[in-house]
Amino acid sequence: MGLVESGKMPKPLTSLLNTARKYSLWAYQWGLACCAIEMGAAFASPRYDVMRLGVIPLPASPRQADVVVISGTVTDKMVPSIKRLYEQMADPKYVISMGSCTNCGGPYWDSYSVTKGIDQVLPVDVYIPGCPPRPEALLEGIVLLQQRIGREDMADRWRGDPLVVQ
Repeated sequence: MGLVESGKMPKPLTSLLNTARKYSLWAYQWGLACCAIEMGAAFASPRYDVMRLGVIPLPASPRQADVVVISGTVTDKMVPSIKRLYEQMADPKYVISMGSCTNCGGPYWDSYSVTKGIDQVLPVDVYIPGCPPRPEALLEGIVLLQQRIGREDMADRWRGDPLVVQ
């Protein structure tokens, strides 16, 4: 059994590993609707440069990703693909839910085919509200996730409450 599994990580080593992990996030994008345009603006435009935050967009596969950003209307037909993507990611993995459709179904909440929030399928770490949320909101969500990664105990990774961007 290693140090992480035993829960006996030295504090300086935990701090060092968390700092390295929070400034080297590989973000996998799962854009489904209009929120994907805002996510693309945050990840691809020079105005909202996420690389300065230590986030590398567009990994080649989910196996290389640390965080998945799900944005847009999630339909019940899309849920198996999203679950498969999440299961292919290596631990520790994080989920950012971007937009009101992803958070709770948005204006389509009463539709028979729309999932009433991605948190019914995956454990969400950061919620970003809005319809559609601005690229600055995604940057703030990434900063909140980095703060959470910086103070998390690696042995207790799966405990805790999700963050909500105000």
